[in-house]
Amino acid sequence: MKKYFSLVLFAHSIFAMPFAMIGFFLGVTTTQNPFHWYLLVLVILCMVFARNAAMAFNRYLDRNIDAKNPRTQMRDIPAGRVSANEALFFVIVNCVLFIAATFFINKLCFYLSPVALLVVLFYSYTKRFTALCHLVLGLGLSLAPIGAYIAVTGQFNIVPLFYSFAVLFWVSGFDIIYALQDEDFDREQKLHSIPAAMGIKNALRLSVVLHVLSAACVIMPLFYAELSWVYDIGIVFFCAMLIYQHLLVKPTDISKVDRAFATTNGFASVIFALCFLLDAFLRTR
Repeated sequence: MKKYFSLVLFAHSIFAMPFAMIGFFLGVTTTQNPFHWYLLVLVILCMVFARNAAMAFNRYLDRNIDAKNPRTQMRDIPAGRVSANEALFFVIVNCVLFIAATFFINKLCFYLSPVALLVVLFYSYTKRFTALCHLVLGLGLSLAPIGAYIAVTGQFNIVPLFYSFAVLFWVSGFDIIYALQDEDFDREQKLHSIPAAMGIKNALRLSVVLHVLSAACVIMPLFYAELSWVYDIGIVFFCAMLIYQHLLVKPTDISKVDRAFATTNGFASVIFALCFLLDAFLRTR
């Protein structure tokens, strides 16, 4: 189990999971649908299974590319800690478990489950033909809040869509920053990415634009839902973390990319979600 957790970088679930909790409790607190522990557990399981499948498939598909890249040569498959067949089997198991979990949630989630899997698995192919691969990754993670909301309510709504778009732009922006490390390698291997296509300086500018859009999306729910000052604190912190990571990474110095990618964004999602949940708790008392 430990080697599979390493394969899928389980700790990175911290990016999308908090937004799934936002979608879930948005459905509970703004509609007549009651809270059920079993439903919360199913939503968490769906998040884990979908992300496990997506990450393991990415490692499986990119195993030969990773073996050539000095930065990724020590990943589990190139290093021999996990075989390609083991990784593929892990993908299939998690896909089956994801669909099975959605079956016990509601019909809409079950019917949409193959679409969700298609999106999160398709991302792994995109770097082979389009620099927009970062947006596809963002799209995959953006399914978390709207998916969790549908799990509770069985229907769509505009407010969880704002959080989905916030995740889309936020993840796309920080994935561009992360991809700065492989700018030269991507060009050599004819792989597609924003940094390889636009250069570091322009890639960072685009990342800033995407993060401005993400900030706007977390502000928009203020006009559609009754949110208190606690949520305002969450907005300020989230936006501050977006700004901070752009202060860490500069066109002339990308040595702090890992810090900007993992630590900063991890804190951003967790603290923002906690502020939302605290706000929801205070409003329902």
